[in-house]
Amino acid sequence: MSNVDDFLQEVLRKKAPTELDDLLEFYALCARAKGNSEKTIAHTTTVIKLLSDYLNNQGLPTDAREIYHRQIRGFILNLQHRSRFAHHPYAKPQNSALSPRSVNSYLRALRAAWNGWVSEGLVETSPFTRVKIPKAPPTLIATFSESQLSDFFRAIDVSTPEGFRDYTLFLMYLDTLARLSEIATLRLEDIDLKQRTARVTGKGRRQRIVVFGVRVQKHLWKYIRLFRPTPVLPIHDVIFLTRDGYPLTKNLIERRMHHYGKKAKIEGVRCSPHTLRHTGCLLWLRRGGDIFTLQRLTGHSSLEVLKGYLNLAQSDIGSAHSRYSPVDNLQLARCK
Repeated sequence: MSNVDDFLQEVLRKKAPTELDDLLEFYALCARAKGNSEKTIAHTTTVIKLLSDYLNNQGLPTDAREIYHRQIRGFILNLQHRSRFAHHPYAKPQNSALSPRSVNSYLRALRAAWNGWVSEGLVETSPFTRVKIPKAPPTLIATFSESQLSDFFRAIDVSTPEGFRDYTLFLMYLDTLARLSEIATLRLEDIDLKQRTARVTGKGRRQRIVVFGVRVQKHLWKYIRLFRPTPVLPIHDVIFLTRDGYPLTKNLIERRMHHYGKKAKIEGVRCSPHTLRHTGCLLWLRRGGDIFTLQRLTGHSSLEVLKGYLNLAQSDIGSAHSRYSPVDNLQLARCK
């Protein structure tokens, strides 16, 4: 019997305790059993604790059977006026409130957890059946210009092993449109250089195949055979390693990119791996790629995230038409 089944049986023997603290433990067990990432579990755990704290401070019950739409609406108002990083263990609280996107993310996580409790029979209904989650406004996706991309890659010294590694990593990241964590954890066995494909493991431990071009193929071949150090331990057999043979962490990759962006004197846009991925998605659409193939390559479960790229790409069409309009650029006789 699994841990989840054991826990559920214990819950039933105790006549189903439905305090948020008890349900939080059950949520974490179920989420891990389904293969949810620890990041997702931590995010949802934080939101459930925030709700519990809010209800306690208001003198309201924390039993899920006694939490209704009115309490959830009060919690939404509390989130909307909560300072950023108010309860963060490391960051200092900010004067600005939580962004609408953060509030939306918190509430969607809470709703998903509640739906799980309902489906398992621990509570009868969810208060979210009568609560509409505030929508997150669309955000403008910052991207690099093509000249900034050229400056960035030119700033990397490919004559050193570390430089050649970084150049290859960022080139592959841009070309595959995969997530940074997916590229950082790639192993040699995941790469098919001949077919120019890579098997990446994304959110929920779901695997998919991404493709890269001839230029990336050439640099990967050269890095693996000439510059890649021997892993310090067999379990560290990822492709991109430090000079000492340890896996590159996401934080280290982010710092390396920031360093090259500063060296290239890139301004007006945040020099981060996230921006590089945004740029790759936009370039894909600008060059005629379709949004459905883009969804498969990026591993997004919904098209909503990609619509921002599509809107930007379509604005390029309007800009091009202004320059190359067949009618506007004709010298026609004026109508009387």
